[in-house]
Amino acid sequence: MAAEQNYGNHARFFPPFHFFAVPILAINAVIQLWHLVQSPDRGSLWTALVAVALVLGVLSARFMALRAQDRVIRLEERLRLAQVLPAELQPRIEELTMRQLIGLRFASDGELPQLVRKVLDGVAKSEKQIKQSVINWRADHERV
Repeated sequence: MAAEQNYGNHARFFPPFHFFAVPILAINAVIQLWHLVQSPDRGSLWTALVAVALVLGVLSARFMALRAQDRVIRLEERLRLAQVLPAELQPRIEELTMRQLIGLRFASDGELPQLVRKVLDGVAKSEKQIKQSVINWRADHERV
């Protein structure tokens, strides 16, 4: 069973990506760029370009996966808010930004209406402020 999640430990790392693939590809790109500076020719230029393209490709793939997850979270949270919020707050769901919805996903159903009011009133605007305001943490162990 996973440890209890909270603001201090909710960030996730995927070791094969964060601690192996990205560092190796980044080091390779630096080495290839160094070789290009030391002996500029077509071969070293091509190798450096491929190394940089690999880093950008891997980082772009990660970014695209996170954006897709964010869109799913936005949909899930809008559906949840439509069920949990009182009638007077439901028309204002569309005012919440994606980052705010992502922060709100950690709030329990019981504290969600009060927290949404704080967000809409400008008391807690950023994703970080919202997460720090959560009292009863609702864990998200699925995000990678």
